[in-house]
Amino acid sequence: MPDPAPGPAATRPIRASGDSRRPRGRRYRPGLAADLGGQADRGQADQADRDAKAVAHLGRAVRCGSIAPARVGLLARSSPIDQRTTTRLPAASTTARSSFLLTENAVLAATPTARARSRSMPSSPLAQPSAVLDARARVSGMPIPTEPVGSIPRPAALIAGMQAAAEDRIGTEELDALYRDAVRETIASFEATGSPVISDGEQRKPSFATYPIHGLEGLAPDGVVIRFEDGHTRQLPRLTRGPFRYLTYADSYLREARRTATRPVKQAVISASALSLLYPQEGIDGYSRDTFLSDLTDEAETDIRRALEAGAYCVQIDFTEARLSLKLDPSGGLLRTFIELNNAVLHRFSANDRTRIGVHTCPGGDRDSTHSAEVKYTDLLATLFELEAGSFYVQLASEANPREALRALSENLRPGQRIFIGVIDPIDPRVETPQEVRDRVLEAAEFIPRDQLGTTDDCGFSPFGDDTSTSREIAFAKIRARVEGTELAANELARS
Repeated sequence: MPDPAPGPAATRPIRASGDSRRPRGRRYRPGLAADLGGQADRGQADQADRDAKAVAHLGRAVRCGSIAPARVGLLARSSPIDQRTTTRLPAASTTARSSFLLTENAVLAATPTARARSRSMPSSPLAQPSAVLDARARVSGMPIPTEPVGSIPRPAALIAGMQAAAEDRIGTEELDALYRDAVRETIASFEATGSPVISDGEQRKPSFATYPIHGLEGLAPDGVVIRFEDGHTRQLPRLTRGPFRYLTYADSYLREARRTATRPVKQAVISASALSLLYPQEGIDGYSRDTFLSDLTDEAETDIRRALEAGAYCVQIDFTEARLSLKLDPSGGLLRTFIELNNAVLHRFSANDRTRIGVHTCPGGDRDSTHSAEVKYTDLLATLFELEAGSFYVQLASEANPREALRALSENLRPGQRIFIGVIDPIDPRVETPQEVRDRVLEAAEFIPRDQLGTTDDCGFSPFGDDTSTSREIAFAKIRARVEGTELAANELARS
């Protein structure tokens, strides 16, 4: 697959006042295709409504047993969907077909063998003593630890270099030098914000989701399509043959970052459930779905384990498809297949290892738009904490009803787990003040025990290589506000 080719960098002035809320999805700037497609699909509102109704209608049919998932064909969004019939279409079909394929792939992924494998794994509660939580706070230098989610917009020089490499105007060595410079600059800027834990800003990743398979043979471009609120889409590749193997493990990014960093470095990895969507619903000759899931679980475990062994402060599993799954399947069945698959990976780690493994969830954040923010958050949070992870990085700053979400968090949080609440909205161009961050933390402390509370950003600032909707200056200004606001809240809580 070609390297992502971003569009021109977009910059915004840094502001620290004004209304923090604004309509989503009005600022899409088309750029060149990234690893997940990046094509803009500007369908009309009535077409989008038909898409949603089609997927919901079919989802109900599958859940009620009217249609067996394995028999569901590929559906045309322009045709009415009947529970008794299906229409098979070519691979490069429509949004409704792609949207349902996302649901169907995951439903089929939960085969009896996969479910049995998951049930055979130990499922004891996470054994994380309070001493481990205290250690996380000591690293931060504050009673309330604070960490980033991950990505930072690429420097202009790197963006230009990626464009030049995609057009064969520079070679691999020249591009690699630009990557190294970007990593060093990002780490220096990250540390200058005062953030006690940093990342490399995912400068080398083509996208947060597909870095393990970037350049892998045996992929076709016509996989699952994910539609964002503003109408643009991202498209996963489709696996065409086995065995499934990662081409790149995240520890390669981590090792380079640690050569420069003077502070603890966390490493983000993609969830097994996201990559399970690569397997086509029609199957692959000579490579069964069960075999694929076994290979995928092995590779996801290896990705995490190598990062831990390379000295990651912690490993964050990006599980951004969680909320989206409830949009596609409101029954929660799809979400549970995702939880089972990710737990099959997590159960391979000791309880002590899992204290250094966290899970990030959000409604997506790409080009200033989301893919599932309209889904009721509490429906996800009631299930999310079934994951056997030590930490949860939860989007909250952009949430319409944060107190309702906080109440759900408090009801589902288990002993030994820590919640890092989102106090910064990367999609909002306005830079939050430290006082705003402080107030968000104090509100969260009404619901979450202080020794289980942390802060983070709602999402990465540039999860895809071609996303230039936020400038580096704004991203680092927001991170600085998070650090300062968290310290203000910690000091105030200490006096109370």
